[in-house]
Amino acid sequence: MHETGGGGSGTMSVDLNDYAIIKEGEAEILMRKNEVFYNPTQVPKSYLLVLLCCLMRLLTVSPSNNQVDNRDMSIAVLRTFISKRKHEHEALLLKRTKGAQKAPEKDSSEPDGEEAAEESVKNDENTNGECEVPQEVSQDEPCSISKELVKAPEGKGRGEMRPPRVLEALAASGLRSLRYAREIEGIGQVVALDNDKVSVEACKRNIKFNGSVACSKVESHLTDARVYMLMHPKEFDVVDLDPYGAPSVFLDSAVQSVADGGMLMCTATDMAVLCGSSGEVCYSKYGSYPLRGKYCHEMALRILLACIESHANRYKRYIVPVLSVKMNFYVRVFVRIYTSASAMKNTPLKLSYVYQCIGCDSFHLQHIGRTVSKNNSVRYMPGFGPAVPQDCTDCGKKFNMGGPIWSAPIHDQEWVTSILADVKSMKEKYPAYDRISAVLTTISEELPDVPLFLSLHNLCATLKCTSPSAVIFRSAVINAGYRISGTHVNPLGLKSDAPMDVIWDIMRCWVKSHPVKTQPPDLPGSVILAKEPVLQANFARAVASLSKAQAKKVTRFLPNPERHWGPKLRAGRQITSKHISLLGPLALNGTVNHENGEEPTAKRQKTDEEEPTSNS
Repeated sequence: MHETGGGGSGTMSVDLNDYAIIKEGEAEILMRKNEVFYNPTQVPKSYLLVLLCCLMRLLTVSPSNNQVDNRDMSIAVLRTFISKRKHEHEALLLKRTKGAQKAPEKDSSEPDGEEAAEESVKNDENTNGECEVPQEVSQDEPCSISKELVKAPEGKGRGEMRPPRVLEALAASGLRSLRYAREIEGIGQVVALDNDKVSVEACKRNIKFNGSVACSKVESHLTDARVYMLMHPKEFDVVDLDPYGAPSVFLDSAVQSVADGGMLMCTATDMAVLCGSSGEVCYSKYGSYPLRGKYCHEMALRILLACIESHANRYKRYIVPVLSVKMNFYVRVFVRIYTSASAMKNTPLKLSYVYQCIGCDSFHLQHIGRTVSKNNSVRYMPGFGPAVPQDCTDCGKKFNMGGPIWSAPIHDQEWVTSILADVKSMKEKYPAYDRISAVLTTISEELPDVPLFLSLHNLCATLKCTSPSAVIFRSAVINAGYRISGTHVNPLGLKSDAPMDVIWDIMRCWVKSHPVKTQPPDLPGSVILAKEPVLQANFARAVASLSKAQAKKVTRFLPNPERHWGPKLRAGRQITSKHISLLGPLALNGTVNHENGEEPTAKRQKTDEEEPTSNS
């Protein structure tokens, strides 16, 4: 038996021979051998031998298949959120203080000092909270924040913001909650929920195992997360959703549980659905129809954002995305949520339908709404349409229509810069530093106002021509007077504000100097090349053809961390031969060997010689 914990109620006695101790960041969790699955890539190499045994069985405590870079990215965003939240609060207090000081000067008959401040607060409360505040601050209770400050603006400890409360709706073993509590300075209460009894028992065991800090900050509950969030409206500054599969069933309650100006972190791992393999299923879950283009992973991000916005609008709320990432085999978005019936009217301006040609893959966006300004008033009108004719003007084929998607920016570049700076300054605190810094570096150089992206290889496949280098193509676009950048979603993707007719003109000019074989005249590429280019492309190398990261040879994309990399199986399922493509033959062979009391290392040599499978 081994006694561990932080003393008092945090002391526990466990037989460590029954568990594998997994350390990630500053948190440690106990995992019972043959009971818990854990992805080996999430921890340092010294744990791989122990975890290889754990790999033989699937999760019984959690359906969630989180990755260490997911948690590291969340911690980085949460640190920045706490910092910005503090600055916003200080700015509001300063504004309230100046307002309280000016009030006596305007009316000498009013009492000054503390009585004037109280009167000012009373006036604010009588307006039902309709006071002038920055957009980032709560609009339901803006005056309640300032009440303490106005009464005693110089009082020590007065007017301070309470530490942020965090809700992890699907906590499983509690590793994410424990890392939040132990690694993030200024964090308040962390509530970890799960509706599985074994998960909650494991979470409570891990809370005690992590000592007094964890015991004082983290609490675990056995409950349905949807019911809990509905019963605690606007009580949490951060709500974290990381389910196995679609988060859509949790979104309605989640957007109600986030406080004004708070943050919702949301993951979706059902990428096959979001990327168009089952469009009707995607529409039933998210209210948008996906298209199977090269940009499908970015479209998945934008479908998720549009879905969250739709749920928020039902309660006079709206979202402001600060970071949206596609990493590994999932997408994850970080959005702030505010309440404003007037600002909510702008939602149709942020949503668009997508028209994609079935022949040449050209795509065009059509906004759902528009505004008309007259004098000092603004009218909201339906968007103009149609955005495209019946037949594609480039190749003559029909269009598929998808969406609606979120077509406004999916990142806040100021936030991205702050998050990246924080990550670099605390490099040793992020186990997945290389991967998250590479993703953030690429995001920092994306064009923020350009939805979706082109694939240079896909353009060349349509024309059946050799591909120009990315630098040459970028230079031609820049020399034509347009902007272009990469995208974190796809190493071969290019974002540009150049219209599709300009893109095809550039490719026509390229083919003239790099001829292609004669093709049947009815092919999309033949139809496109049959037209003379209006724009004469200039392929001279432009100064901005390489991003700053490329010029400095900063890593932007990393290879998969291991063979057979991809999403693991849902908890409770048995490993069979059909799962080899997901887990690799080592998992299946190791299960048999382990059940016979043998270590699975005998099969290691053979597996290392096999070809790695690609991650879809």
